[in-house]
Amino acid sequence: MRLSAMTYYTDYVVHPVGAAGLIAAAMATTPIEEWALWSVSVVAGLVIWPFAEYLIHRWVFHHVQPMKGMHEAHHRDGLALLGTPWWISLPLMAALVLLPAILIAGFAYGAGFTAGVMFGYTAYMILHHGLHHWRIQPTSFLYGLKRHHALHHHFDARGDYDEGNYGVVTRFWDKVFRTEMKIGRDSRRA
Repeated sequence: MRLSAMTYYTDYVVHPVGAAGLIAAAMATTPIEEWALWSVSVVAGLVIWPFAEYLIHRWVFHHVQPMKGMHEAHHRDGLALLGTPWWISLPLMAALVLLPAILIAGFAYGAGFTAGVMFGYTAYMILHHGLHHWRIQPTSFLYGLKRHHALHHHFDARGDYDEGNYGVVTRFWDKVFRTEMKIGRDSRRA
């Protein structure tokens, strides 16, 4: 959905603050001798985020209404401030990540895992915004990600809403699932 600048940029604060709060609460309830093991749950959340991002982008944003319609609007105008406002994304994070993680692993480990996912989500938001709004030099590491994402937008702008290049933070899962598109004369697939 189209957001005001205030609402759009508030997401960049709400999720990292929420993640820091979860970390503080988890650390306060975890004995210090377990912190090293507990920190693995945070790293696990960070590691799982790119896979979750790929799945959400490929299957939800491209196939499930109303998300598909909002995502199509993003493809039509990549510079518009479109997204999920924090008052929707934060409760979804709590319901779909935090609650199940706590039920499976207990409060401290569930909170740590969710904090990692939230930091991953924040990195995704910043990177995705940057790919559309920043001047990225061809010599930059980010330039490859920008080209990867631009191909996704180019083919989807033609109406081919299931072509590929779903990863934003990484191209890894597009390679694994053979959905990576590359520029070429005869084929859009790598």
